[in-house]
Amino acid sequence: MPGIVVGVDQSAQAHEALDWAMREAALRGTALTVISVVPAMVSPWTRNPLAVPDSDHAVAQARETAEEAIAKASGAAGGKQPSSVTVRAFTGFPAEALVDASRDADLLVVGSRGSGGFGELLLGSVSSQVAHHATCPVVIVRAGGQAAS
Repeated sequence: MPGIVVGVDQSAQAHEALDWAMREAALRGTALTVISVVPAMVSPWTRNPLAVPDSDHAVAQARETAEEAIAKASGAAGGKQPSSVTVRAFTGFPAEALVDASRDADLLVVGSRGSGGFGELLLGSVSSQVAHHATCPVVIVRAGGQAAS
């Protein structure tokens, strides 16, 4: 998936990252792939993923939320738009999915904090893992839409 990849959850900073990625993809005239990963649960004994009840519903809801955010960001971006926008929603491990996506991407964009964990931290665990392991350039969008790379 060449172009720009952005990771989105339900956090405000992820939506700011989407806004930033939408504008950047429009400026570059490139494709935008929006990835929304419903976190999988892991067995503490085997470290294997566990089946999550209603995961199909959670994935459908994540896709719908991402599509609504895209529509909002598209309206805010004005006339210039990315060459295409694709949504990928699935159950898995967010950091792993984004690092995997970075192998084919030109740029990976994430918010500095997601919807989980400890709000007082400056950088969330997913954005930290992505920054350390992605194979393409990474932009981390902080609150207020400020980007750091």
